[in-house]
Amino acid sequence: MTRPVPIEKVRNIGIIAHIDAGKTTVTERILFYSGRTYKIGEVDEGTAVMDWMTQERERGITITAAATTCEWAEHMINIVDTPGHVDFTVEVERSLRVLDGGIVLFDAVAGVQSQSETVWHQADRYHIPRISFVNKMDRVGADFWRTVGMIRDRLVARPLPIQIPLGVEEKHVGVIDLVKEVAWLFPTDKDEEPVKVPLPEKYGEDRNGWPEEFMAALPRANAVAPGAGELIISSLEEARVRREELIEAVAELDDQVLISYLEGRHIPAAELDKAVRRATLANVVTPVLCGSAMRNRGIQPLLDAVVDYLPAPVDVPPIKGVHPKTGETIQRQAGDDEPFAALAFKIVADPYVGRLAYFRVYSGKVSQGSLVYNSTRAERERIGRLLLMHAQHREDIQETYAGSVVAAVGLKKTVTGDTLCDKSHPILLEAIKFPEPVISIAIEPRTKEDQDRMSETLGRLSEEDPTFRTRYDPETGQTIISGMGELHLEVIVDRMMKEYRLEANVGKPEVAYKEAITRPAKTEGRFIRQTGGHGQYGVVELEVAPRERGAGIRFVDKIAGAAIPREFIPPVERGVKEALETGVLANYPVVDVEVTLVDGGYHPVDSSELAFRMAGSMAVRKALSRAKPILLEPIMETEVATPEQFFGDVLADVNARRGHVTMVDQRGHMRLIRAMVPLAETFGYATGLRSLTQGRATYTMEFDHYEEVPSSVAEVLLGRVRGYVRR
Repeated sequence: MTRPVPIEKVRNIGIIAHIDAGKTTVTERILFYSGRTYKIGEVDEGTAVMDWMTQERERGITITAAATTCEWAEHMINIVDTPGHVDFTVEVERSLRVLDGGIVLFDAVAGVQSQSETVWHQADRYHIPRISFVNKMDRVGADFWRTVGMIRDRLVARPLPIQIPLGVEEKHVGVIDLVKEVAWLFPTDKDEEPVKVPLPEKYGEDRNGWPEEFMAALPRANAVAPGAGELIISSLEEARVRREELIEAVAELDDQVLISYLEGRHIPAAELDKAVRRATLANVVTPVLCGSAMRNRGIQPLLDAVVDYLPAPVDVPPIKGVHPKTGETIQRQAGDDEPFAALAFKIVADPYVGRLAYFRVYSGKVSQGSLVYNSTRAERERIGRLLLMHAQHREDIQETYAGSVVAAVGLKKTVTGDTLCDKSHPILLEAIKFPEPVISIAIEPRTKEDQDRMSETLGRLSEEDPTFRTRYDPETGQTIISGMGELHLEVIVDRMMKEYRLEANVGKPEVAYKEAITRPAKTEGRFIRQTGGHGQYGVVELEVAPRERGAGIRFVDKIAGAAIPREFIPPVERGVKEALETGVLANYPVVDVEVTLVDGGYHPVDSSELAFRMAGSMAVRKALSRAKPILLEPIMETEVATPEQFFGDVLADVNARRGHVTMVDQRGHMRLIRAMVPLAETFGYATGLRSLTQGRATYTMEFDHYEEVPSSVAEVLLGRVRGYVRR
């Protein structure tokens, strides 16, 4: 079996943006105009192909990243439509890890929003070339050039407008392509072909000398939208000036264009096209396009831009990894003749085919029934079926090649972030890093039958979502589930009840506090038990010291000589890490601490792994008590957009919630407030904000960092945990 298209004609792209920028709407249009679907699905009507989960259709938002494939201009485009809500940012993270390029959407009215910045920086972290699409040009207040300026200022990027809008708001009828020098007019009827009007190279006030091709195309433009011909003519001068600016910007980066520019030659579309592609692949510019996905405007040029400017798998640097045993750095070229290497980036429990593992093939090829090696877990696994995914629909394929994004059935031990490879040429790729959960709720099964099924159900859900964690609280007998926000946990509980038919009582959300220490301390832990026969003997001496916020836990072995035999060091480390899972203040996990093992003692007969694990645990708990422990709380970066008349009330409310205002700005007729607010103060904020502003304000919130809880708040919190509140 040969590959369907050459690897140079493959594009792996993600569509990323702030919530409600129109990602799924754009994807639905791409699928329709590329011939992948026969009708356009609408998010508002719950008919979007890519939003296939019940929870997505009920809420009108994307919750899980959905993959699909379409063809355009003899190219195969693998698309991942990602969520915009901050609670599901893990979906963006793992998608960007395996993609080569991206389309970043911006709302033409709102411009660059908070989650736009988050996803942009995620793409920066993975060095992903991207193009920008300014959507909703038909809305009142749409401003293309203000959005371009915000991309430059707020994202510290280099936007390169390669299109300008043809009319704005209700007069928006199309776009002018500055590279190819052509105007696109989009009919109201989605089934009609757009009209392309080639712009004249030279023109003046006297229209008699204008090219016949241009003049003949104007009546067709007027047929699409009355007055469109005159709109094109009135935009010619702006198009000429903007193309000149585009050429100047490209000439600064490309010697070939610079020579042509200095010689005063007219730079043809083909030459400028190649130069823009080179600059985009080098990640020094971001081409900016525009349109209105809801009105079916700008989608075909966007697909052309994906093909023209975004990279094929061979255009990005070879993937690097290490040898699992030697640690030697290895790289794999994107080619079918290279050894097989792939990264699993998503696990889904499919009700029809079972456990699905999505993976990106970086090199080599693999077929159904093949044995592959999971180098992360040192396990061999067999691929039962290979599937090309189209949202929740599946298409069986016999073989897959370098550059593909596919799913497999039969990989029972593979989880998100695992490397799959050829056993004779092992490689371990960098795993995907995920943020820690910030909010928890307690759940209890309603019946004995539900109790028996709960652990299995929660296990499946946590396999799918690495930011969803579960633990059992022995003190209360409850199961605690943790996630990235209220909506995240609400969706998880909804899926438990609807997909898995599991009934449970759900508690109120709880903040995922942490504990930390503020000064070093040194203690000894002794676990000595004598029961008449073989006893237990373990003595360890530890030092604890605070680390920078976000640095995590570190265990250092500084045992000199044979104070503790080497085989007992790992049990000490295990005991230390187990003890750090529950702190001494309020049983919250301890973070950002360095534990150093400096000395100890052992008995040649009575010492055991258990004794040293217990001694390590006892020593670290004693040390934490002496190291002046503090409580840490998650701080959320909150952005509120409110009409001017409610600004004072909203600002006062933010301050009352212990918020620290970092920015106040004007955006059109709206005032923008950005603040750092403790998560504990944000529960029910949506309702409070609606009542303050008659439902006219909007807000977004995302986790930023952990910070010490003020002493007055900590006292009340600790009193509640310990069963009293000091007045």
